[in-house]
Amino acid sequence: MSPDSVTIRSSPLLIAASDASGRSKLITRRVAAAPRTHRTIGGVMAGSDSERSILILGGGVIGVAIAYHLALRGVKVTLVDRAGIASCASGKAGGFLARDWNDREPGLGALTRKSFDMHEEVAKKLGLASYRRLKCMSVQVDGSSSKPSGAKLKHLEWTDLGVRQSSSLGDESTIAQVHPRELVDAMWAFAEGQGSAYQQGVVERLEYAPDDGSGTRRVAGAVIDGIVVHADAVVMSMGPWGSVLEQAMGPMGVRILGIKYHSVLMRTGRILNEAVFFAGLGDPEVYPRNDGNTYVTGFPDPPRVVEELPGQVEVREAVCSRLVDTMKKVSSEMDGAEVAMKQSCYLPFTAQNMGTPCMGKVPKHENAYVATGHGCWGILNSLASGLAMSELILDGKATTVDLGPFDPQGFV
Repeated sequence: MSPDSVTIRSSPLLIAASDASGRSKLITRRVAAAPRTHRTIGGVMAGSDSERSILILGGGVIGVAIAYHLALRGVKVTLVDRAGIASCASGKAGGFLARDWNDREPGLGALTRKSFDMHEEVAKKLGLASYRRLKCMSVQVDGSSSKPSGAKLKHLEWTDLGVRQSSSLGDESTIAQVHPRELVDAMWAFAEGQGSAYQQGVVERLEYAPDDGSGTRRVAGAVIDGIVVHADAVVMSMGPWGSVLEQAMGPMGVRILGIKYHSVLMRTGRILNEAVFFAGLGDPEVYPRNDGNTYVTGFPDPPRVVEELPGQVEVREAVCSRLVDTMKKVSSEMDGAEVAMKQSCYLPFTAQNMGTPCMGKVPKHENAYVATGHGCWGILNSLASGLAMSELILDGKATTVDLGPFDPQGFV
């Protein structure tokens, strides 16, 4: 399959250079800057001019949310991604938001509730047209494609074939939705407007300052396409591509896996207002959007170390066709729907604790941070994660939510 097209954002904070082979590179001005005397401000190192030089590795919703909240405090970043802003799962996910579905896990539940509430606030601030509240149903189906009695369909909006029973999973008070790409693009536009810069490139590894014998390592930046980009702090938020993080934490550290999901967008001719989690027929999930598209996903691959490159993830026709065929078995309205898009992406998980994100300062590092492994709740939990990480980076401690349950040390 051909890779997705990506719009690369330029910035006056980037300058052209060439390596030994003569290839053109983009590097920050700090690479050529004179050495500076460092001092500690909050959680990171900063120069005598009181500027904080922060490098964020990964242009998905988590990295961009961190950049957004840093920008709210007047801090610029350089954000690096191989394929572009929201080029992977953050541009292709469903954007389903549930306020109380993680309440059984206290740490994750608090993060989720805070982030859910923040979505409405940020949607208003950034003018997101795709944000809305809706209801959600659990529907058990048998695949018979027969239309049951009216009583079984009484509380269902568009599911009308093979229904055995249904129940509510939430209403407009606890369920919402946003288009992930609109959210990420809007947050990055704000950060860029405050002076942050995007750099396209392949992150090879972290660059370290000379060992001072303290047992704590200090990061001097990152090697991107063979060139060192210097920074006072580095944040790793590269989703399911975890090689750089694993190098930093060593063989006993966190291990990042990806689960591949396919999705299709179907157009029924009207805007639907009911998300559905099906039980049966492979348990697909359906999130209608307010632009007339209905997002259908399911049939995930097993967890694996991701080898496909960002922006070049294969879309398998067989899985997409199965999703479409399944919709025709549960809804007469879907039977004639146009298939507007077919896509796939990887959701990042930590191998040690699937579903629990890894967020905080990298163990035995003075100024390296990580935020990844959010799984299927990456869009939902992005805003509170971004806010908490910005507090940790600038102030040395997160106060909005407790990051203790997600401490990278707990994954070692």
